[in-house]
Amino acid sequence: MSRIVVTTLGTLGDLHPMIAIALELRQRGHDVVFVTHKEYQSKIEALKFEFHRMRPDFTALDNPQEMAQMMDLKTGQEYMVRQWANPNLREMYTDLLNVAKRADFIFSGEGVIATPLVAEKLRMRWASSAMVPMSFFSAYDPSVLASFPALANLYRLGLTMNRGIVTFAKFVSNSWAEPIRQLRRELGLSPLKGNPFIDSKFSPYLVVALFSSVLAKPQPDWAANTVVAGFTFYDGTQGKAELTPELKEFLDAGEPPIVFTLGSAAVMDAGNFYQESIQAAMRLNRRAVLLIGNNTPPENLSADIVAVKYVPYSQIFPNACAIVHHGGIGTTAQALRAGRPTLIMPYSHDQPDNAARVERLGTSRTIPRKQYFASRVAKELCELLENPSYATKAAEVRHIIQAENGVSAASDAIEKQLQAV
Repeated sequence: MSRIVVTTLGTLGDLHPMIAIALELRQRGHDVVFVTHKEYQSKIEALKFEFHRMRPDFTALDNPQEMAQMMDLKTGQEYMVRQWANPNLREMYTDLLNVAKRADFIFSGEGVIATPLVAEKLRMRWASSAMVPMSFFSAYDPSVLASFPALANLYRLGLTMNRGIVTFAKFVSNSWAEPIRQLRRELGLSPLKGNPFIDSKFSPYLVVALFSSVLAKPQPDWAANTVVAGFTFYDGTQGKAELTPELKEFLDAGEPPIVFTLGSAAVMDAGNFYQESIQAAMRLNRRAVLLIGNNTPPENLSADIVAVKYVPYSQIFPNACAIVHHGGIGTTAQALRAGRPTLIMPYSHDQPDNAARVERLGTSRTIPRKQYFASRVAKELCELLENPSYATKAAEVRHIIQAENGVSAASDAIEKQLQAV
């Protein structure tokens, strides 16, 4: 069988879908190696995968100030590219190259900007992943841009306007790619064709869309070699974990609670989220579970509200009446699979677009981060919980997603490429 390098950067929302596929590929007999942040070494090795560090390190996981910069609504994306990824491009390239030399294939997250360089240098086949519809930056199915949300108001003007917005985005980010162009010249690789963050970032062999077709369907300007596999779920449980006795007792003691969570990254920059969430739950006289990460537990909580560090979403979300979160694609996927209405407070990156898409599905409402106050949150949640259309639509979407098998579809597509190696 083949030796496959799986490489990714970013949060657990980026890592977990790749783990799900890696487990399936290993089950099929392949030797799977991970190349990613050193912060994930223990997690990867606990699953008995071979691990190799790839820079940059994800120090923001322990640095709230850095995480706040990464999550900034206006400048978060530019910061991550120009101040985090680009300065470490050469190290990223070297780290990945040293492992890929002994492999047959690379399956890459799109944030790994060194993958196309490594693959071209080694003349090896590779596949890229697209975690969210926004990855394709389609003029036919335009996205909400975190840095320029007002542009979404122009999409109704038609395809010509939408193409102009795509061109504008290419222009804005074009200078970000200069370190990539420089390294390509030094390595003797072919010049870039297009913008490596928008229209030339995907593999020429295979692009695997790791989201459900309920969020987006293939468009004429998507990469022609795209396979829409569906969500690939992994949160450390593999169906075997159980809730703690204390939390299970709380859930059994009353009506389904509202679950408030900020994922694995935004939780580092929580701001007033938990304080306002507590007040909103109290206004509604609703029970609540707060997933607070490493934040200090709130004091003097009532018997109807509990705060816990972490619970696998696959275990807690089905027990909720509604879920309030930041719009990360991993959290969004788990909420859709659980079939629960959601209120989304997006931070940055793909989150505003994810929020807009599930709102169009009829399963969710959106609240701007600057407006996340108890009174407004309570009003939005009241509409979610009292209007039965949200629960009905969420149940319909749940059935669609549960019928998909993203892990199998993605693994089949990768194995098809391996046959051509």
